[in-house]
Amino acid sequence: MIPFMSSEPRITTVGVPKEIKVQEYRVAMTPDGVRELERHQVQVYVQSGAGEGASFGDDDYRAAGATIVPTAADAWAQEMVVKVKEPKPEEFAFLRPDLTLFTYLHLAAYPGVAEALLAAGTTALAYETVQTADGALPLLAPMSEVAGRLAPQMGAHYLERHNGGRGVLMGGAPGVQPAKVVVLGAGNVGWNAAWIAAGMEAEVVLFDKNLDRLRWVDQINKGRIVTLASNRGALERNLADADLVIGAVLVAGGRAPIVVSDDMVQGMKKGAVIVDVAVDQGGCIETTHETTHAEPVYEVHGVLHYAVGNMPGAVPHTSTYALTNATLPYQIELATRGVADACSRDAALAHGLNTHAGMVTNGPVAEFLQKDVAEPLTALRG
Repeated sequence: MIPFMSSEPRITTVGVPKEIKVQEYRVAMTPDGVRELERHQVQVYVQSGAGEGASFGDDDYRAAGATIVPTAADAWAQEMVVKVKEPKPEEFAFLRPDLTLFTYLHLAAYPGVAEALLAAGTTALAYETVQTADGALPLLAPMSEVAGRLAPQMGAHYLERHNGGRGVLMGGAPGVQPAKVVVLGAGNVGWNAAWIAAGMEAEVVLFDKNLDRLRWVDQINKGRIVTLASNRGALERNLADADLVIGAVLVAGGRAPIVVSDDMVQGMKKGAVIVDVAVDQGGCIETTHETTHAEPVYEVHGVLHYAVGNMPGAVPHTSTYALTNATLPYQIELATRGVADACSRDAALAHGLNTHAGMVTNGPVAEFLQKDVAEPLTALRG
């Protein structure tokens, strides 16, 4: 990609509003992140109370150099806003043409957010579509790792009888068979989920279509995790006697494919548990729909479904550190160079650009939304 010189000024102010999604306790930046941006002459405006859920107080941010502002409007008024989750309808009024928004967007799952961004002409970059040349998703990876590690923990909780499950202990007991855990997808979410489930001494079966990825898992685990090539027959057989199924299928920027049908769920044991981590991209199991931390589970065909769209929000202190570690270098790049020059110099950031000046600028997102796509750098040049 050939860099071009941009007349766009650098970004000098960044806003960090408090997340308003139900029981979303993460915040987009740690105090250490504020200190680092200050070192690059970028002033950070943090909404009062934004970090409380993640155990960061206003005084922690002040000590790092942030300006604490009383309202969401004050935080959203800055040149760039960094968030954790997509804007909610009550935040759409803050969107505007001269705003750069950097957050998880998942526009394929939330087309209403896409329409609001396009109508406002906002420049929006999505963490989940920032993609390096080797196909890695560096800003999705840390939350995928957290969600993957959390999935068996939540599954184990709901397998307990008083929580609606079959009453099965993940690791069994001496002389007693352990829980059978089926993990769909061997990416960051699935690999971490399988690893933690195996550590809990469950019987773990990991499915993926990528045989090289399965070879890698097999070499690392030396047979402790059973790896299987994904096909309908093998899925049907293993789902039928699974105690816990973890959905971890990802398509960058697009909707997750349905790999478990309604009739497959119907064939599962009564009291079994499904944790669909892919639900924030539409879900990979036909019977799932998004839930919240306030009401995380529901039952279909006698199977308990956990489908919280912001799972890492349950462990916000850990998640906020993991997220800031990954996003901060890109935030600095955007702020010090401006969006156009930063995207020109870094192809990964160009992939992250989802909307600009009323145009969709990411191919998979445009395809799912059935919109025309504009090449990112061409759109930024105006």
